[in-house]
Amino acid sequence: MSSPSQTSRRQFLAGTAAATAGAALTSIVPATALGKDGATAAGERISLGVIGIGPRCTYDLKAMLNFDDIRCVAIADVQQSRRDAGKQLVDGHYGNSDCKLYRDFREVLDREDIDAVLIATGDRWHGPASMLAAEAGKDVYSEKPCGITIDVCQRLADTINREQRVFQAGTQRRSVPNFQKAVELVHTRKLGKLHTMHASVYRPVLDNTWLPAEPTPPVDIVDWNMWLGPAAWRPYNKKYVQGRWRGQWDFDSGARLLDWGAHTVDLCQWANQADDTLPIEYEPGEDKIVCRYANGVKLIIDFLPEPFGDRSPHYITRLGTCPVRFIGDEGWVETGDEGEIVVKPDSLQKQLPEASKRVRGLDVSAHSRNFFDCIRTREKTAANQDVMRRSHIASHAAAIAWILQRKLTIDPETEEFVDDPEANLLKSRPERQWRV
Repeated sequence: MSSPSQTSRRQFLAGTAAATAGAALTSIVPATALGKDGATAAGERISLGVIGIGPRCTYDLKAMLNFDDIRCVAIADVQQSRRDAGKQLVDGHYGNSDCKLYRDFREVLDREDIDAVLIATGDRWHGPASMLAAEAGKDVYSEKPCGITIDVCQRLADTINREQRVFQAGTQRRSVPNFQKAVELVHTRKLGKLHTMHASVYRPVLDNTWLPAEPTPPVDIVDWNMWLGPAAWRPYNKKYVQGRWRGQWDFDSGARLLDWGAHTVDLCQWANQADDTLPIEYEPGEDKIVCRYANGVKLIIDFLPEPFGDRSPHYITRLGTCPVRFIGDEGWVETGDEGEIVVKPDSLQKQLPEASKRVRGLDVSAHSRNFFDCIRTREKTAANQDVMRRSHIASHAAAIAWILQRKLTIDPETEEFVDDPEANLLKSRPERQWRV
């Protein structure tokens, strides 16, 4: 919607319609196309393309389809089965057959009529696809983790800023009421001076094994080269495209620490009013990584066991996935994905939202609405590229400390590890030349 070429296109169409109105008196134009009866006129809609449509993308997209001013017009995925399922979802919602399908997402980026893209591929593709989209003049909503390494996160933020695009990281808990309220209690000093925060993550893993090689399907069924993308080559196995890439070093982010850390560390960054910086120290332990900010606040990244059941003693079981805890010298607050908030002292209970107003932490409705609204205003989103950069780098730094099993110090200004060449080598990975 926002690029000059698209604005010109719509102005041209509007002018052409006005000039030919007298010759088209017998035509019947649907009221929805003119914006009547509360509908958004077609020329004012934001045209959305989808890149990678698996289970999480389907969840995101269902929420976005409910917005009258958004129109999903294209889906790209390397798997035919997912392309077809996506088209069935979109066309079924709109009651037509207009959604176009592509195997190569670059064809979506070539379309001048597309304003924004939802990127929900595997981790390895989030950063590269987002950068290509920005360079093609598209605004970007990217599922997390937005970059598979520190280097990718840096380049992604730099690209978004250079191209002046609107970017939203899929860390939607910034737009969910119970997490917002917990952070508000910190910012308004209702808990006194903040001194400790807890962020939950899965226990990190390092897995470099390969699944047994299987015959590679025809490219129209599964484009294995495009599926791998910038990741190192390995032989095809159907379990990879079914989700078994998670935890694999070549495909996952930060030894899997960012699976939850991209959310929970991000919330702690926000609570500590540290969106423009990050912790300076990272010390791994048996069941946690202890981080320290320059302002003295401690961030404890807790490893939670799998399957997710008995939690770390820091968390109250009923709060759900991705719990965080903020502790001040006069009280504490804790919340998670089920929407409940637990707070001490008890006198703060009356300031909490009613249980009937709870929203689960996975809900992307408000977060995606914020993205689309910012496309129109050109303002920065709740989880913009600069917010993403610092919270993701903090998570990656913690993962590198765990991998190396030693305390690391990072300079928040240069984003370089201090006096540790080996740690700095892990800020990036070689990228395969996937383009054809």
